[in-house]
Amino acid sequence: MGLSLIQQRIETYGYEKVYEYVSQNPHVLTEWEEIARPEQLPPDGDWQYWMIKAGRGFGKTRSGAEWVKAKVNSGYKRIALVGATAADVRDIMVDGEAGILSLYKEDPPEYIPSKRQLQWSNGAKAYTYSAEEPKRLRGPSHDAAWADELAAWKYATASWDQLMFGLRLGSNPQCCITTTPRPIKVIKDLLKDPGCVVTLGSTYDNKANLAPQFYNKIIQKYEGTRLGRQEIHAEILDDNPDSVFNRNDIDRYRLDEVPEGVKIVMLHIGVDPAVTSGDDADDTGIVAAGRDQQNPPHFYVFGDYTCHKSPMGWAAAAVYAYHNHEANKIVGETNNGGDLVRTVIHTVDPAVRFDAVHASRGKVTRAEPIGALYEQGRVHHIGTFAKLEDEMCSWDPSIPESPDRMDALVWTLSSLNTAGRIFVG
Repeated sequence: MGLSLIQQRIETYGYEKVYEYVSQNPHVLTEWEEIARPEQLPPDGDWQYWMIKAGRGFGKTRSGAEWVKAKVNSGYKRIALVGATAADVRDIMVDGEAGILSLYKEDPPEYIPSKRQLQWSNGAKAYTYSAEEPKRLRGPSHDAAWADELAAWKYATASWDQLMFGLRLGSNPQCCITTTPRPIKVIKDLLKDPGCVVTLGSTYDNKANLAPQFYNKIIQKYEGTRLGRQEIHAEILDDNPDSVFNRNDIDRYRLDEVPEGVKIVMLHIGVDPAVTSGDDADDTGIVAAGRDQQNPPHFYVFGDYTCHKSPMGWAAAAVYAYHNHEANKIVGETNNGGDLVRTVIHTVDPAVRFDAVHASRGKVTRAEPIGALYEQGRVHHIGTFAKLEDEMCSWDPSIPESPDRMDALVWTLSSLNTAGRIFVG
C-alpha cells in the first residue's frame, strides 16, 4: 500500500512535528499531491491512457476528478466525461462526494445540466456523455477524457471507439480510465496496449478512509470469494470452465442493435423471484429477451432489471420492464413463491399476461439447451450486461444455488425457444 506524502512525513519526522507543520500550513490538507497516495497520482512518462484498475472504495473517483482538475489548470480546454449512464456521470463524476464539484471551495466550474457541460472561468469546458448513447460521442473533439467504470459500459466497444476517434485535439491528448475490471474485450485490449499505463489497487489500500461498518459487513462477507477477488482485489477472472456459458460466445455474437430487416416477433420478461425481503434475501432476477422471425430463430437479450426489493418492489420492476419493451408476457418461476408471484404481478397491473413455470428439472438440465443456443451463435446480447454475464460465466453447476440473473435469463429464453414448438437444434 502506498503512503501519501503526509503519511510519509509522519513516518519520517513523527506525528508531533507533522501536526505542528500542518497547523501552521493548513492549505496542505487541501493539496491533492500532499494527501494522495502515490498510486492515485498520474504516472510519469509519455502515455495515452492511464488505467486505474482497482477495487471498490480504492479512491478511483477522487483520482479521476483530481486529474480533470489538474488538466483544466494546465490549459486543457475540451474534456469528455463518460460514465456508464447519464445518472452516473451526474451523480458520481460531477456532483458526487468525490466528484469534480466537491474539489472546489473557490471559483468552482458552473454545471449546466441542460447543456451537459461544466464551464470553468478560464474558458475550459467538460462535456458529459453516457455510454448508453455512443452516437453522441460521434463528432465532438476533445483534448482529454475521463472514462469512469469502463468495464460496466453497456456499449463498451462502440462508446470507447467513438471516444477515441474524438480524442484528437492539442499536442498531448490523454484519457484517464477508472474502473473495477471485468474480462471484456476493451479492457483486455487496453492491458496489452503499450500506450496504456496501469495502476493496480485494492479496497484495502484506502482502508483508513472507509467506514468500519463497510469492512465488517461487506469486505468480510466477500473476501475469499470470486466476487471479492474481482470487486475488492480488482482481479480479472477467467470463466469457470464448468459453467454452461462461455464469455467468448457472448462476445462473438454481441450486437449494438437488432440488425436491419430483423423483426422481433415475440418478447418475454423472465422473473426468478425472491419470496422474502431484507438484507439477507436473494435478488429477484428480471431479464427481457425476444425472438425473431427466422427459422431456426435467433434470440436477443435486451435488458437486465434485476433488483433487491420486496415482492411489491420487484413486481413493479417486472411490470415496468413488460411495458418498456412492449412484451407479450411475463414468465415467472413459482416453485417457492407459488401463487404469490402471480398475485403481486397482478396487484401492480392486473392486465399483464403472466405465465407460471415450475422447475421440474435440475438447473444444469434447464441451462444446457440455452448454453447450446449461445454456442450456435443464436443468442445476441444487445449491448453489455456486466452483472448478468459475470453470473453466467462464473456459475459453478456443482453448487445447488444458481445466480438469480442467470436463472431469469434461462426462464426467458426457454419460454421463447419452446414457443411455437421450436426447439434447440
